Amino acid sequence: MGNSYLAIDIGASSGRHILGHVEEGKLVLEEVYRFDNRQVSRGGHDCWDMDNLWSGILGGLKACRDLGKIPETIGIDTWAVDFVLLDEADRMVGDAVAYRDGRTKGMDEAVDAILPPSELYASTGIQRMNINTIYQLMALKKEHPEQLEQARSLLMIPDYFNFRLTGVKKQEYTCATSTSLVNAAAKTWDREIIARLGLPDRLFGELSVPGTVVGELSPEIQAEVGFNATVILPATHDTGSAFLAVPARDDHAVFLSSGTWSLLGVENEVPITSEASREQNFTNEGGAWYRYRYLKNIMGLWMIQSIRRELNGVAYVEGRVSRYATGRTWSFPDLIEAARGAEEFPSVVDADDDRFLAPESMIDAIKGYCAESGQLVPESVGEIMQCVYRSLARCYRVAIEGLSLLTGKTYTSINIVGGGCQDMYLNAMTARATGLPVFAGPVEGTAIGNLAVQLIAAGEVASLQEARDMIRASFDIREIPA
Repeated sequence: MGNSYLAIDIGASSGRHILGHVEEGKLVLEEVYRFDNRQVSRGGHDCWDMDNLWSGILGGLKACRDLGKIPETIGIDTWAVDFVLLDEADRMVGDAVAYRDGRTKGMDEAVDAILPPSELYASTGIQRMNINTIYQLMALKKEHPEQLEQARSLLMIPDYFNFRLTGVKKQEYTCATSTSLVNAAAKTWDREIIARLGLPDRLFGELSVPGTVVGELSPEIQAEVGFNATVILPATHDTGSAFLAVPARDDHAVFLSSGTWSLLGVENEVPITSEASREQNFTNEGGAWYRYRYLKNIMGLWMIQSIRRELNGVAYVEGRVSRYATGRTWSFPDLIEAARGAEEFPSVVDADDDRFLAPESMIDAIKGYCAESGQLVPESVGEIMQCVYRSLARCYRVAIEGLSLLTGKTYTSINIVGGGCQDMYLNAMTARATGLPVFAGPVEGTAIGNLAVQLIAAGEVASLQEARDMIRASFDIREIPA
């Protein structure tokens, strides 16, 4: 067996350590560790449990040691938009508040008063969403200006864990673009926007691209985990990594990274920051090798995950209680079967409505939307699930229609990667709604894209196209006809 490379892929609900190596021209994966990600309530806000995440990262490294499988390089990817502030002694300032927290309410209007939305979009090309870092920072400036005054460093979540592993601070480009503070054309922080918002300029340093070496594990970490390795930057924004793993057959394929969020779009060589693009709320996120991910964020499996938690009586944030607990444990296949039993139920919701971002009850939010819009209100679990599935498939269709208008291209297929590609019921509904064939897989798209950057940096794979060819040959890709 050749050299091993480690992808640490952390999502909104869990993290995993996946080792990869090339064998007979194929990429072979081995999951060696998995840990939970959770939110906690602190200071009136929903926050990430950073100590738990750090413990999970170290636990996975120790698992590699115990297996005798030491990676050459390590890459971390996570969700985007959230960040950590550090003081002059590199101690955390405040908490790592989660993007679904309600502190950003009204912050878009506060930014609009300083920067007209059309001007902000023309500069950054980033989709308007209240979760974006720009609005989080304005909320922090309003509530805790002393934290910004005290801070000397801003690190996105994966940047922070890279720093904990190596002692080296780097701000990675793909994750930074999600802040809506990076100039799309210049590919660096937009100093004018930062100044006009009154944010400390010192927090925004040089941006590093995927493939950059961060450094070796610090002596303290080496002593704890029992080995040394080099930490390298993948596309640290998980969607950036996931898009790299799409084994598209041609340039007329739509990419869909399906997980907690559904990220649907294409790769472009230049950003599209027109007023028409802004009005349709498409985003131009930075990708590896400056390939722009032109896409739309759709609520995605978050709705299904939330419903399952409520039915199982599990609160997403400590201290909250679900009133929809049924006394049984619902699996995702159970929910799919329930949806199949209610296929005639017609109601749909706009999955991108802000009410579905962080409701106390997703079930109540869905029922409320249907009632307000004059539709049948779902009552059974099957009707609720059928409503969600119909709604997601419709959102995908509308997004692809908008994408075609904005790019001037006709798209011929949808390539789905990530955990959501396993939901063949949603895949079939998507194919029917869009009239396009769906190619589903690979499942571990984010980790595979993470590993692809490491393999290219190591010289084991020559290019992204070669990596994608290898991915297509290595994993089962299921086709669902339109």
